[in-house]
Amino acid sequence: MTDNLQDVISPKLAAAIANPLFPAVDSQLRSGKHIGTEHLDNHAFLLDFQTELDLFYRRYNVELIRAPEGFFYLRPKATTLIARSVLTELEMLVGKVLCYLYLSPERLAQQGIFSTHEVYDELLNLADEGKLLKAVNQRSSGSDLDKQKLAEKVRAAIGRLRRLGMIYTVGEPNSGKFTISESVFRFGAEVRAGDDPIEAQLRLIRDGEAATPQSLQAEKAALQRDTESTENDTDVEDEFVEEEQE
Repeated sequence: MTDNLQDVISPKLAAAIANPLFPAVDSQLRSGKHIGTEHLDNHAFLLDFQTELDLFYRRYNVELIRAPEGFFYLRPKATTLIARSVLTELEMLVGKVLCYLYLSPERLAQQGIFSTHEVYDELLNLADEGKLLKAVNQRSSGSDLDKQKLAEKVRAAIGRLRRLGMIYTVGEPNSGKFTISESVFRFGAEVRAGDDPIEAQLRLIRDGEAATPQSLQAEKAALQRDTESTENDTDVEDEFVEEEQE
C-alpha cells in the first residue's frame, strides 16, 4: 500500500499536502478564490509547490494557473470534478469596470481605494443605462425603483467578486470602500493582448477562464455526444466479436 502511494505522490507533493497552509489554500482555490501577493504566506506556498500542486489538481480535471500578474487560481476543464463558479453577465461587466479602474489614473490619486458608488457611476458611464436596466428587468421603464434594483445588483456583484478575491474591504465591513486586486485581470484579456473586447471574452470562455449558461450547455452537449459515440463504438466492437465467435 505504501509503495503504491509513493508511486502516485512524490515526496514534494506529500510535503505540500502535509503543510499546515494546505487545507486553507486548497479550500480557497476550490471555492474559486484568487490568491495574490496580498496573502504573502499562501502565495509563497503556491510558488514553492506550483508544479506538484498543478499535477495534483489535474487529477480533478482542473489546472492550477499562475497568471502573468502573479496571482493563482484554478481553471476548470469541461470534465471538472470540482464545482465551477459561473458569473452572471452583470458580474463579468462589473469585473471589467474594476479592471478599468485598476488601470485608471484615479487609482494612484486615491491611494488605490474605491467605493461601490464609484463603480456604479463608472458602469453607467461606460455602458448603456437602458440596456443595464433591461438586463435587470425586461419591463424596465427607467423608474427610480428600477435604478435602485440595478444598484442592488451591482452591490451584489461586487460582493461576489470580493469573495473571489478580486477586491479587499478597507475600513468597516459596510463602508463600501475597497482596494482592487490584480486578479481583476481575469476580465482584462483584451488589455493584455490588445484584442477586440468581444473576441477576448469569447477566448476567455473557450479557455475556461469564464463561462456563461450557454457555454456550459454547449460543453454538456459535447460531452454527451462523446459519451454516446464511445458507447456506439463499444456496441460495434461487441457485435464484431460475436460474429467472429460464430
